[in-house]
Amino acid sequence: MTTITPATRRWLGTLVLALAGAAALPALAMPPGAGPGGMAMGGGAMMGGMLPRLLDRVDATPEQRTQIQQIIEHNRGERQSQRQTWQALQDEAMTLFSQPTVDANAVEALRQKQMAMHDAASQRMTAAMIQISRVLSPGQRKQMAEYIGQRRKMMQRHYLERQSIDTPKS
Repeated sequence: MTTITPATRRWLGTLVLALAGAAALPALAMPPGAGPGGMAMGGGAMMGGMLPRLLDRVDATPEQRTQIQQIIEHNRGERQSQRQTWQALQDEAMTLFSQPTVDANAVEALRQKQMAMHDAASQRMTAAMIQISRVLSPGQRKQMAEYIGQRRKMMQRHYLERQSIDTPKS
């Protein structure tokens, strides 16, 4: 029987967490069906529910709605084209992890590919945010930011309430 040292155990635990995090982070950060780029880039939650409500709240004109929808649709195509690449990287991570010997250099190279994809997605999100900001007035942007802040606080409160209900009492 092979004895595993505490240092090896910590290293393996870190690796498992890193691989699980690499696989899970995009799923946690984006709505179902979205790829790298997040929900602000179209589809999912933004077009289905949140964005129309936000635009209603700021009294967006039909012209503004059309322009914003065009920005989101343009970015949706880019995001969808990266979904398959992202899934292939996740598969590669699991393949590397399941090998008898994990190649640390290959894992690092994969991590760098994933970070490059996240960076590209972040750049697209930022560009879309700037394009949308040019469609809305400063007052509309301020209203939107205030509403999003209120929603965030409400969701945090609901999360904490669920945590207190789900936590076993000892």
